[in-house]
Amino acid sequence: MLYFFVEILSVSADLLLDASVYILFGILLGGILKVFLSPAYVSRHLGRGRFSSVLKAALLGIPIPICSCGVLPVAASLKKQGANKGATMAFLISTPESGVDSISITYALLDPIMTVARPVAAFTSAIVAGISENLWMPTIKARQQPMDLVCPVDSGCSGGCDDGEHERQHGLFEKISAGLHYAVNEIWDDIAGWFFLGLFLAGIITVLIPDELIFKYLGGGLPAMLIMLVVGIPLYICATASTPIAAALLMKGVSPGAALVFLLVGPATNITSLSVLIGILGKRATAVYLVSISVVSVVCGLLLDQIYDSLGISIYAVVGQGGEIIPAGLKLAGALLILLISVKPLWKIMKRFFLKKHARCGCDGGCKS
Repeated sequence: MLYFFVEILSVSADLLLDASVYILFGILLGGILKVFLSPAYVSRHLGRGRFSSVLKAALLGIPIPICSCGVLPVAASLKKQGANKGATMAFLISTPESGVDSISITYALLDPIMTVARPVAAFTSAIVAGISENLWMPTIKARQQPMDLVCPVDSGCSGGCDDGEHERQHGLFEKISAGLHYAVNEIWDDIAGWFFLGLFLAGIITVLIPDELIFKYLGGGLPAMLIMLVVGIPLYICATASTPIAAALLMKGVSPGAALVFLLVGPATNITSLSVLIGILGKRATAVYLVSISVVSVVCGLLLDQIYDSLGISIYAVVGQGGEIIPAGLKLAGALLILLISVKPLWKIMKRFFLKKHARCGCDGGCKS
């Protein structure tokens, strides 16, 4: 048992080293986007047009690093501020399925084709779902709410309440500093626990699950895609955390298309988010959301397998090579930095876990058997 545990940690550590620099780049860029791409700017472009609003929402969601549960309050705010249902749905799909952090780690742990296919498929599923919703149901102009004019740098007034005077007071260095602070204290706080869980699960898959078993059922074709749908829809896992799991599955013989289905469906759907979506969009729109993601994911998965076959490329031979171009010393420094900034969020997770356990005991001075 100890041997297997050590092997699992070894595989997980190797994945962390390969991904470290890319994940740092991704979360830092996500923090910069937060400062320069305000919610007020986003919401102003998502209320008009059955097609243009969906296109803008899908494009804006691609680089933003927010997980499937974290995107729900953002989408609810956009809807209240005038975004139509189709645009809201497109944002809800493209945002958790992609993100600069997950795109970076996809290049590190998978390969360039998957790095391109992932955001393209996310964009396609978002467009299909959003346009389907807006065509099916006439767009009703939402009740306008006061827009979010809070300055992302210092929470002051911005974006119109003082004719932009406040925003002009912040220089480039101040904005970048605020973005870096947001990256470490907000973005990484949200995904750190899930990321390390993903690394650990990838280690378990690599060490304990036989290659023959995975290749038999997930080696390609429609059945493999459908199995991934069944596994991915109820699962809660963010886009970044799903990537090392996909890498482990690929090394075991899963087809690129089946891995893509997992990368798309896992982050965009889970039981919790679907129940909240019913409250935000309604039952019919939630059904459109789920069906669109499922159908587009399977179609994109089948197409991706065809692309690899037609090009004569074996992903099993090139997976993870993106991480090899980074010098070993830089990878180690990146991994140590990730571990350092992970102390706070992991400590928070442990505190919440033990507090919940203590609350279930119903005692003040410690739990007694």
